[in-house]
Amino acid sequence: MIRFRCRMKLTGAQIVIQAFKDLGVEVVFGYPGGAILYVYDEIYKNPDLKHILVRHEQGAIHMADGYARVTGKPGVCIVTSGPGATNAVTGLATAYMDSIPLVVVTGQVALPMIGNDAFQEADVVGITRSCTKHNYLVKDINQLQKVLKEAFVVATTGRPGPVVVDIPKDIQQHSAEYLPMESVQVRSPKRVTRPDHKQIQKALDLLLTAKSPLLYVGGGAVIADADPEIKELANLLHLPVSMTLMGLGAFPGTDALSLGMLGMHGTYFANMAIHHCDVLFAIGSRFDDRVTGKLSEFSVNSKKIHIDVDPANIGKNVKIEAPILGDVKTVLQEMLKLLRNLPSEKIEKFKKQIETWWKRIQAWKAKAPITYTQSMSEKTKPQYVLDQLYTLTQGDAIVTTDVGQHQMWTAQFYQLAKPKRWCTSGGLGTMGYGFPAAIGAQLAHPEATVICVSGDGSIQMNIQELGTAVEWKLPVIVAILNNGYLGMVRQWQELFYDNRLSQVTFGCMPDFVKLAESYGAQGFCVTEASQVIPVIQKALATRDRPTIIDFKVALEENVYPMVPAGKGVGDIVLA
Repeated sequence: MIRFRCRMKLTGAQIVIQAFKDLGVEVVFGYPGGAILYVYDEIYKNPDLKHILVRHEQGAIHMADGYARVTGKPGVCIVTSGPGATNAVTGLATAYMDSIPLVVVTGQVALPMIGNDAFQEADVVGITRSCTKHNYLVKDINQLQKVLKEAFVVATTGRPGPVVVDIPKDIQQHSAEYLPMESVQVRSPKRVTRPDHKQIQKALDLLLTAKSPLLYVGGGAVIADADPEIKELANLLHLPVSMTLMGLGAFPGTDALSLGMLGMHGTYFANMAIHHCDVLFAIGSRFDDRVTGKLSEFSVNSKKIHIDVDPANIGKNVKIEAPILGDVKTVLQEMLKLLRNLPSEKIEKFKKQIETWWKRIQAWKAKAPITYTQSMSEKTKPQYVLDQLYTLTQGDAIVTTDVGQHQMWTAQFYQLAKPKRWCTSGGLGTMGYGFPAAIGAQLAHPEATVICVSGDGSIQMNIQELGTAVEWKLPVIVAILNNGYLGMVRQWQELFYDNRLSQVTFGCMPDFVKLAESYGAQGFCVTEASQVIPVIQKALATRDRPTIIDFKVALEENVYPMVPAGKGVGDIVLA
């Protein structure tokens, strides 16, 4: 890596590339255009910076998002002005809702042209203000290096999120001194460096009074790398653990203490536990509507502990008796110190006082386990496909999804044992996210098995990125659960709209095998349940190109359990 030990002048475009190098950026996803060509000219001169040319800007930002989720590092994108920037907005909103660190550099028309409706001009700062953690329009070349460094600090500090740096074309041409990066002083977002010890003690005291406690773990625990602390806390006190869609992997799904996912399509036993618990311990979660259901009926008999790094999340939706502002990992480490100093008799007393609670949980598990039936003579069940993907990869793949029924089945049947191996659009619910996110994850971890589970609707939204995957010889496996419908929409229309199926089938569908082969990828079509295992094995053995598997699954299979929209968790429907 080049580091300047003395001051020297660089153009704005050179500053962008050198700052990326100095900040440790290894991979950039992007698509060139007129307003960003000076930067792309510098990319040409710096072949050591790995640039991934995508087929659409939305693909670029979802790839950067997938890269960020599996590495913990900020994903980086470069796009041009106007439509280049607006094509990236869906990805920005996706990352913002899920707290994913991204730095997106956008080209802009020259400063004198801003506001004149110039060719490919768009108010990028205005358009992205509501879906970024922060954004910048660089008007002074002397501020560019500082802004770039600050963008990375903002994106990764506290609650992470996407940051946009909009750079006019003339600023890319101007020159300024480039300083050693460590000497560049930037603003840092305000954050709590030390959690309140009294609040941690208060929370622990409250937890130890519980007769029916529950850990409710969200995506913030994954971001904070707090999985070892959660596992130690759960094991010390023998606590049941439930996870949100974004929190999957923060605690091993196969552990005896795990209740799996809670919420709208979570397990019956996790939802019953959250409905009936007396102390609910929320860790890095935000009490969103897909978990709480009807707020007035959500866990009404529990006192609540909540750890979160973002003060805006605490008390926003529900009353919290023991709020703790701070980094999840740091707070749990402090709490574990207090726990380890407790007399063993007190710990054993606590375990004994929750024995009856565990018996209730086991009864709920026995009443409604997550299961299915599959015979080789009937149409392939989507659950069977997920079950075999899990078995044949030994639960050790990086899994991405799009949005819909397949997303919920994956969350139910692919029991993640580790964090940062799960990429899904939880907050925004973005169809077209899964495949490019899988490409980003595969580029981050070339030796890993990466599987994108998608639907026949979702996959068509960014299927052009097959070209990117083939070009880079990425062995991403795309498992399409093809039921001929926009499945989740059909399920809702069946259940809540008297089965009036409006616009949920496509009049023309591609042959996914031929489409894959036309790009140079591998394609299979699975029409019988007996073909599922051998085809997955062939895909897993292929390491030089992507594979698309078109699983023709049962047409009208629904996702259960289900908490109907607007209902309380206690109104969960089993089938």
